[in-house]
Amino acid sequence: MNFKIKKAVLEKDAEKYPFAQRAVGQLPSSCLVGVTEGLPLQGYEEFDLEKETLQLLSFPGQLLKPCPGTREYLCCGYQILNIGTNCPLDCSYCILQAYFNQPCLRVFVNVEQQLEAIGKALHLSDGKVFRIGTGEFTDSLALDPIVKWTQVLPSFVAEHENVVLEFKTKTVSIEGLLSSTYRDRIVVSWSLNSPSIAAAEEHGAPSIRKRLEAARTCQREGYTLGFHFDPLIEHPSWKEEYARTIDVLDHYIDPLKVIWLSLGCLRYMPSLKGVIRKRFPQTRILDGEFVPGLDGKMRYIKPVRIEMYGFMKEKLAQWGMESGVYLCMESSDVWQKAFGWSPENSDGLCEYLDRRAVLAFALR
Repeated sequence: MNFKIKKAVLEKDAEKYPFAQRAVGQLPSSCLVGVTEGLPLQGYEEFDLEKETLQLLSFPGQLLKPCPGTREYLCCGYQILNIGTNCPLDCSYCILQAYFNQPCLRVFVNVEQQLEAIGKALHLSDGKVFRIGTGEFTDSLALDPIVKWTQVLPSFVAEHENVVLEFKTKTVSIEGLLSSTYRDRIVVSWSLNSPSIAAAEEHGAPSIRKRLEAARTCQREGYTLGFHFDPLIEHPSWKEEYARTIDVLDHYIDPLKVIWLSLGCLRYMPSLKGVIRKRFPQTRILDGEFVPGLDGKMRYIKPVRIEMYGFMKEKLAQWGMESGVYLCMESSDVWQKAFGWSPENSDGLCEYLDRRAVLAFALR
């Protein structure tokens, strides 16, 4: 873990949860704000809730929800387990900058209690495969040395034979995974980019080579892997740059043990542009030609997206990933022109990925 928590805020309603107490036990007492014995927080409003502040709280709503896709594009039917929000990394393109008005790291300490209710609901749909991920609103492993998600979530998966859980990360925090004895129906995925984008735009994240070294260790230890090139970013010599990443993939990873790999070009809500310009004035990621998409997000023009996807598909096939590659939130015509085929609709894409899970883990 290459970042430091300077302040940890334990909300009063969170202190009763064992998850919170275990997390507090991993932190130096000097960084804790307030007391964990039912007393109100002291001076909470005075603190600037930044990325080095960890807020432990109970989440009152539903932690498991469908991916917030739109009808205009094909959605994969992913289920999101909302274990927390925000991330200690600081990628210039991160869409969370526009979603949340406070950059502090929020962890929901009632996850174990919520999992009990979620499990009962899943039992009612025994014939359905649930692909569940934790990396939509936070990095799945960045805070694991403190909060130990890898100790809690695998036991939930073990109890529900129709669940496949994906940890999605840019980090090398794999110690918890390696110490876990349960590895069936767990996918460990890394977000990848070109080496120059990783170095210039993914602030605080390990290099591509370091990520893939960690991925190789997990693969050798029996974990099934996934990868996500999202966002693909148009930049000088992008073909050579992304080819370099695939060359490193080839050096470290066996493609036959990769369950899926997604591609998605850079897209963003219009409100994010000003945030990026203000926080990262030197970035070049907004220099491309963007147009409003059907979902209101700004996207590269179609010819650029089709060219990038087609190039990546060809290179990935040369590596050995001839199936399991899919597009995230794209239209059928872009699929058809870039890949030569398209799922009929979102249900078709969902079924395609479910079949990958069934084959990988012998679910039926």
